[in-house]
Amino acid sequence: MSPFSIQEASNSSTLMAPTFLLVGLPGLEATPSWWSVPLITIYLLSALGNGTVLWIIALEPTLHRPMYFFLFLLSVSDVGLATVLMPTLLGLAFTDAHAIPASACLLQMFFIHVFSVMESSVLLAMAFDRAVAICRPLHYSVLLTNGVISKIAVAIAFRCLSLHLPLPFLLAHMPYCRPQVLTHSYCLHPDMVRLACPGTWGAFYSLVVVLSAMALDPLLIFFSYGLIGRALQGVGSTEDRWKAGQTCAAHLSAVLLFYTPMILLALINRFKLPLPLPAHTLLSYVHFLLPPLINPVLYSVKMKEIREKILKRLLPRKVGCAL
Repeated sequence: MSPFSIQEASNSSTLMAPTFLLVGLPGLEATPSWWSVPLITIYLLSALGNGTVLWIIALEPTLHRPMYFFLFLLSVSDVGLATVLMPTLLGLAFTDAHAIPASACLLQMFFIHVFSVMESSVLLAMAFDRAVAICRPLHYSVLLTNGVISKIAVAIAFRCLSLHLPLPFLLAHMPYCRPQVLTHSYCLHPDMVRLACPGTWGAFYSLVVVLSAMALDPLLIFFSYGLIGRALQGVGSTEDRWKAGQTCAAHLSAVLLFYTPMILLALINRFKLPLPLPAHTLLSYVHFLLPPLINPVLYSVKMKEIREKILKRLLPRKVGCAL
């Protein structure tokens, strides 16, 4: 542990202390440097995979379409989320640095939640895109024009910033009555609100933020898939239904990968299920670190156009020999 002990944190005043205390991965506190290897590997693979998707979409004019624009935004959110998590994770792994200044904690919290809400919003936009493409194929190009796509992108940016911009300022001025020991290896606003004195309205605002994004978005996404399923029932041949379903497979896999750990964590906390702390922490890591690692693989494997364009760019062209 760092020089800052839990006892010292518990003796802090009701005003925000200059530091918060992070926890490492349970069971690996004695050998923190060991888990730096998988962390760095996950981050480098995430950056490589998402960087490849960003690169191929930017370079290929044939991919400048709504579906691939949303995939571009998804890769941006994945890279951003993985990047903002690394400083505290690697600090714990390399130097066992549990103490983090309050200002740095608030900054990390802000960007973690901005990129999380961005990813959730992009997944919702992608579900809308697929619903329009399958339910209204003849009107797709009319409904999803470049102007509409630009407005959706602006709405996503506005939503991310408007929901979370007040939080750092609110948390910085809240009184804290509990030991300022967080339950994760990074700063999250529900974790920080939990430490505040009773009667503060930060907890209410935190609930509003969670419900307005992480609860509403999956409901709307699965509603979109209900519309898609109903539309597919009217498709004539099994082959056409299979092709239409395949266009949604990568997106649905990304949705389940992103929301399932979060929903499980919410249910565990709500019903106070007796889950061991390492399992609880592992679910949190899966929620934040696995989507940036797996999403590029899902889309590269499931989407033929992305896969073919990547192979075309990476594999050397065959040059014929003149006789």
